[in-house]
Parts: sequence; C-alpha cells; structure tokens
Amino acid sequence: MARRGAAAARGAGPGPAALFSPWRHAFFCRAFARHARRHLRAVRLAAWGVPEAGWDGPLVVYANHPSWWDGVAFLLLADALFPGRRMMTPMDAEALAKYGFMRRIGVFGVAQHSVLGALAFLRVAEEVLALPGHMLWLNAPGRFVDVRQRPVPIAPGLVRLAELAPRARFLPLALEYPFWSEQAPEMLAAFGPPLEGAALAAMDRVAREAALARALEAVMDRLATDAMARDPSRFLPVLRGRAGMGGVYQVWRRLGALVRGRRFDPRHDPRADGLEGGENMVSKGPSAFGGGFKGGKAPLGRR
Repeated sequence: MARRGAAAARGAGPGPAALFSPWRHAFFCRAFARHARRHLRAVRLAAWGVPEAGWDGPLVVYANHPSWWDGVAFLLLADALFPGRRMMTPMDAEALAKYGFMRRIGVFGVAQHSVLGALAFLRVAEEVLALPGHMLWLNAPGRFVDVRQRPVPIAPGLVRLAELAPRARFLPLALEYPFWSEQAPEMLAAFGPPLEGAALAAMDRVAREAALARALEAVMDRLATDAMARDPSRFLPVLRGRAGMGGVYQVWRRLGALVRGRRFDPRHDPRADGLEGGENMVSKGPSAFGGGFKGGKAPLGRR
C-alpha cells in the first residue's frame, strides 16, 4: 500500500488517458446506471442548470462533495451530457488501490496531504487538459463536506490549476441528495455559468479561490431552493429509479391491483413524483460542449 501511494505521489506509470479502456468505461457506465436505478428514486438535472453548448476547448468540471454517490453522478452526467468527451477524475490513491478497475475508466490516484501528491495531480491534470476531447472532473473540497457548509472549501490544487490551464473553462456543478416522497433519495444536479481560466489565472490565489467558491456556492444555493420546493417540474429527468416500498408489501399491493383490474402504481404520491413509466434515461446526442453523436434522439435540453 505504501509503495502504491508513493508511486501515485511521484506520478509514476502511464497516465489516465493512456490507461483508458472504452469498452470497460461503457460497461461500468451501464453497471453504475443499473446500481443507481436500484438505489435512487431518480437522477434529475435542474432545468436552468444544463451546461451551455458550443465549447470544445479544455474543460474542468468542479463540484461539491457531499456523498459517496458523487463518483456515480460524475459518470452518469458525463455520459449523458458530454458523449463526445472522455472524463478523467482524481481519487485518493489509497482508496483507488481498492478499486483497480477504476484506473481503466479515467480515474487516477492522488496521494493526500503530500506535496509530491499535489505536484503529481497538477502534472496529470495539465496533461489531460492538453488532450483534445478530454475533460477533468473533480470534487472541489478534496474531501467530504456537508452541502450546508459555507464557505465551500476549495482544494489548493484546483486553485493552482488555472495557472497551468488558462485556456480552460471551469464549470461549477452542484450535487444534492434529498429524500422527497419516496423511500429512495433523489440525486439532484445543476451546472452553473463557466468561469474563464484566463480571468482566474490573472487573479492572485486568494482572490481566485474566493471566485471559484462563490461560483460554486451560487449554484448550490439555487439548487437547494429547488430541492426544498420538492417540485419535480423544475428538473429534467436523467434516470428513473426505484419507486415504492418493495418487498412483500409491494407484491401484495401489486396482486391487489391485478385482482381489481387496476393499473399498479408503486409510487407513494404520484402527484408529487413527476415521473411516469418508461425507461427514463436521457437520450444521448451532441455533447453540450461539442463532440460526436451517440443516439437518435435530441439530447437533454434540446427536445
């Protein structure tokens, strides 16, 4: 374990772009989507929080870090909204050692609380952002932080990144996981307006950290307002998950509906849920930030 952590700190071995396996990535996207369907009520994107179209340059998506689910959110949102790009994302090197497969789907290890680890992160991030069709996603605090904490912590590596990638855009992403009317939680997401890397690089580091935090907090605060409203019409569905209680009671309810000749609806409060039947995943199309076409329907926000 120590040797692997030291190697990650030095940045030894091939980078995430070289290790990336398209078929493994596609497989695990499907696997994590299935996992989300089983354990979440829905994945929803705020209608006002769809990323702007037309940018195909270097891109950094930086998010808050409230939950274990954030990594799943990265995969699902990147796959649905940016199909023409490959996502690379850092992870604690010791944690990554437990999940070796993740190295083949764009995840790279970073040694925490280490100068060498910070330098290695910046080197890999700069390499990723120099590659056409690639993007960097990361959790801004570098650790788990409650959605209500203010100011939102910004890791030093993210603050430094604009100096190495002034051509990049920095796109804030807010994530939240409230419980609404069903047993399973919601995954709510929203993107904010991008920040230009050149403008960030022109600031001193204290001002840059504050600018990154303000932009992220603004998106988080607006998403929190929509979460508290519990109004699904404010969101676009990305993925439809589990409804109802499940288990023996749900089987009993289903049989009762069948006996009465009624359509069975497992939802606790259909009026508050906003999701009807159907296979739910946002269809893939042109990436919001450029790229290829992976489906026959219009993408999210262009129906």
